[in-house]
Amino acid sequence: MKIAVAAEADRAEPRVAATPETVKKMIGLGAEVAVQPGAGIKSGILDADYTAAGATVSADALSGAEVVLKVRRPEQGELSNYGKGALVIAIMDPYGNDAALKAMADAGVTAFAMELMPRISRAQSMDVLSSQANLAGYRAVIDASAEYGRAFPMMMTAAGTVPAARVFIMGVGVAGLQAIATARRLGAVVTATDVRPATKEQVESLGAKFLAVEDEEFKNAQTAGGYAKEMSAAYQAKQAALVAEHIKKQDVVITTALIPGRPAPKLVSAAMVASMKPGSVLVDLAVERGGNVEGAVAGQVAEVGGVKIVGFTNVAGRLAVSASGLYAKNLLTFLEILVDKKEKKLVVNWDDEIVKAVALTRDGAVVHPNFMPKTAA
Repeated sequence: MKIAVAAEADRAEPRVAATPETVKKMIGLGAEVAVQPGAGIKSGILDADYTAAGATVSADALSGAEVVLKVRRPEQGELSNYGKGALVIAIMDPYGNDAALKAMADAGVTAFAMELMPRISRAQSMDVLSSQANLAGYRAVIDASAEYGRAFPMMMTAAGTVPAARVFIMGVGVAGLQAIATARRLGAVVTATDVRPATKEQVESLGAKFLAVEDEEFKNAQTAGGYAKEMSAAYQAKQAALVAEHIKKQDVVITTALIPGRPAPKLVSAAMVASMKPGSVLVDLAVERGGNVEGAVAGQVAEVGGVKIVGFTNVAGRLAVSASGLYAKNLLTFLEILVDKKEKKLVVNWDDEIVKAVALTRDGAVVHPNFMPKTAA
């Protein structure tokens, strides 16, 4: 069994899909591991590090590979390098990318989307959304502190007192919880909001104050899978009024709200931005899906009336070494359920609930029910 670790075609992507540690473990599963030259350089991993771990570093690493590990979905030009039937495991970003899914199906590869991992206890160690969002939440606070012209903690000095920064986190998933914890560590006074009632206790356990309109709709605002439901217009209006008043008093606002398969909900209007004091900072972690903040620009720090709106993309990738280490372990754990450890060969159980949840293409067709062409569905 040959496993290839591909270099990312997107030069803006600094992460890599394997580390020397996971290479050793893949070899222990009976695999021959080949790595494309320079694949790990932006994550601080030299070709020599992969060689020392037992991998082969070669320009034709993809040739004959039964499994290809990547960070991002392969582009059209890459697919011709993959053998038919090869398992391609990556973050596939399938929503709204029907043409890209069809291209993978037409190329005959079997594509697995790691971000579709089900929220079950058995799959926790494979959950790339959580591992990457955790780092993004941390980095969002660091980026905010870098743009904010004051200190985060209260400081009492002979020259006077520096007040603690007031930080508001909107959306308390994995990223939001890590943002709360990080802002608290830096000494900020933290508040947070989310439409899911279960998050109130989590927020308060981290020492932050919870803010929400806690009516009957709020009490039923979570799906069985743990995701936020889209709220009614009436609830959104009430919540927006509460948030608008709160935002006026905040120094830093970090937004993290995403709904799978939908554009990011607009949480912070231009009027709310305008109500903030000059020197305040907003960090929009949903900017790649349209953004939670009106005026956010993907890949830039926009300034509106003296208020900075940070719209960095691929925020987890801004911590490439850590992000690659966690992502590579997610992939390894998933790969382990595809391998017969006694026979040391690939044996995919297509009835496994994890495999069914993440399989996008197989045998020349898009097979995931959420992304099949309408005629096929």
